[in-house]
Amino acid sequence: MQSVHAALLIALLSTSTATAYDAIVATPTDSVLRRLALGGIGGWDDLTMDSAAHRLYLSRHDRVVVMDTLTGKMVGEVPNTDGVHGIALVPALHVGFTSNGKADAVTVFDLTTLKPLGDIKVTGKDPDAILYDPASKRVIAFNGDSANATLIDPATRKVVGTIALGGTPEFARTDEHGRVFVNIEDKSELVELDAKTATVVATWPLKGCEDPSGLAFDAAHRRLFSVCQNGKMVVTDADTGKHVADVPIGAGPDGAAFDASRGLVFSSNGKDGTLTIIHEDDPDHYRVVATVTTQKSARTMALDEATHRVYLPAAEFDPLPTNAPPHTRPTMKRDTFTVLEVGEAGVH
Repeated sequence: MQSVHAALLIALLSTSTATAYDAIVATPTDSVLRRLALGGIGGWDDLTMDSAAHRLYLSRHDRVVVMDTLTGKMVGEVPNTDGVHGIALVPALHVGFTSNGKADAVTVFDLTTLKPLGDIKVTGKDPDAILYDPASKRVIAFNGDSANATLIDPATRKVVGTIALGGTPEFARTDEHGRVFVNIEDKSELVELDAKTATVVATWPLKGCEDPSGLAFDAAHRRLFSVCQNGKMVVTDADTGKHVADVPIGAGPDGAAFDASRGLVFSSNGKDGTLTIIHEDDPDHYRVVATVTTQKSARTMALDEATHRVYLPAAEFDPLPTNAPPHTRPTMKRDTFTVLEVGEAGVH
């Protein structure tokens, strides 16, 4: 009996030690490593990372600014993208696509020279989120003011379809196998699309989520992460639409990302100037492991999957007058536009 008890004790201690070890290694030490002052005028929205080329593409009102992430310096601009929201890259064709909300158009540009190659009119109003789905070989622009999506063949640069979404689309993700998921902000829903047939496959309610915006995806475990304006991140099973979990996040989120190799989900919270870091203990269980102080207004982000660093644009703003009408936006202080680089010191 003593040998049995000893074996049980060793097993329990081993399990306890393993659990404690897992908790230690899962706790990140991320912090703001660099503040890259780019300056310039104009607001911003989404940004896209090209890890292979060490390039970060940032939307800046009427142009796309391109930054070298190694040096932190600008390498050029894509001009004449009126009201630009997002950027999608198609490396195989060596071109990129921008969603220009004010022009109701998508600009095609060369990835080397950044020279515009032409504009494509979308089949809706205010194209916002944009992505490339490699399985269907389609660029999809999500039109915020017309509740639909425009499908573009990047090879011919022609519109090949339109999908009605039934609500205002926000951020979207592809599983790279022909399925695309998009948050529907005004209805607190998540829509699944078949990019090959240009159809809606499913519409799922996001229980307990108000105004979902940023969206991230764990491809291995088929989990979707929607960040919501009521201080929650909602986790959804991408195959069934089942509500999996709620996790607390900061205020004013507009971006989300998933680092598969570290098992971490990120939520960029512009209202309180924080980055919530969440560990995926298993596909159904999540916990907040760190909250990094960033800067107020740092609401969107991009993850460099090669270096595991997160980039967040931010700026300083003048205070609003006490008698300002509702929904008035503050004025950005000139040349305060900065990109924050968050990561673990010494880890590349």
